Amino acid sequence: MNAPVPATEDLLYVVEDGIARLTFNRPQARNALTFAMYEQMAAICESVNADRSIKAMILTGTGEKAFASGTDISQFRAFKTAQDSLDYEARIDRVLGALETCRVPTIAAIAGACTGGGAGIAACCDIRIGTASTRIGFPIARTLGNCLSMTNISRLVSLIGPARTKDLIFKARLVEAPEALALGLLNEVVPDVETLQRRANETAKLVASHAPITLEVTKEAVRRIRRTLSRDEGEDLILRAYMSEDFREGMDAFLNKRTPNWKGK
Repeated sequence: MNAPVPATEDLLYVVEDGIARLTFNRPQARNALTFAMYEQMAAICESVNADRSIKAMILTGTGEKAFASGTDISQFRAFKTAQDSLDYEARIDRVLGALETCRVPTIAAIAGACTGGGAGIAACCDIRIGTASTRIGFPIARTLGNCLSMTNISRLVSLIGPARTKDLIFKARLVEAPEALALGLLNEVVPDVETLQRRANETAKLVASHAPITLEVTKEAVRRIRRTLSRDEGEDLILRAYMSEDFREGMDAFLNKRTPNWKGK
C-alpha cells in the first residue's frame, strides 16, 4: 500500500495497488462539502497527476444516505459582497476543473443523495455507478435560489442535453436511479452499497489494466469537444442570482428549515 497524501477527518484519501480512493466523510451532514474539502480534493487531483503509479481513482461517500449533498450551506452566511459570489463560483470551477482534467479515469460510486455540488462532482467523473437508492439532482430552484457555475451548466448540457438540463433544474427534482441511468447521469445501477463498492473496485481495476495513454488522450479529447462558457460570459448571471434578495431568503429558509418566500428580486 502506498503512503497516502495528508487527509482529514472530513475527506479520506488512500492509495492501494494503483487505485486511489477519495471518500467524503461527513455522514452527519449528508457528506456536505466545506470549502476546505473542495480545496483538498483539488490538491488530491494534483497529487494523482504527479504519481504515475496511480491508474484510476474512486470517489465515494461514507454511509448509505448520501454520496455528497453539495456545499455546506452554513458557509454562505459569510457572503457579503458581489465578489464573494464570484469568488465562490470561481473556486467551484477551479476545483471541479481539476477533477475533470485529472489524468486517470475517475469513478463515482454513488449511494443515496447526490445533489448540488455533489451532483456537479459526479458529472465530472468519467464513470458513475449508483444503487437502487441513488437520487441525483440540482434542487436549487426550490432550496436556495442561486445558480450553477457556467462550467457546471456546460458540463451538464453536454452530458444530458439542454432540454433535460432545464427540466432537471426548473422542476428542482431528484432523479431516481432508473431514470438517471436512462438519461446518462449514471452508467450502471447495482442493488446495494456492498455491491456498489465491489463494482467500483472491479471497474477501477479493469480500466487500470488498460493502456494509460489511450485513456488519458481519449478523456481529454472528449473534454475538448464540449463547448464551455467562459467566466466572463456568465458573471452577470452569477451576480443576478447570488446578489438577489431571493438567495438570502432561500439560505435563511434552508438553515431554519422553513419554506422560502420567493419574490423574484
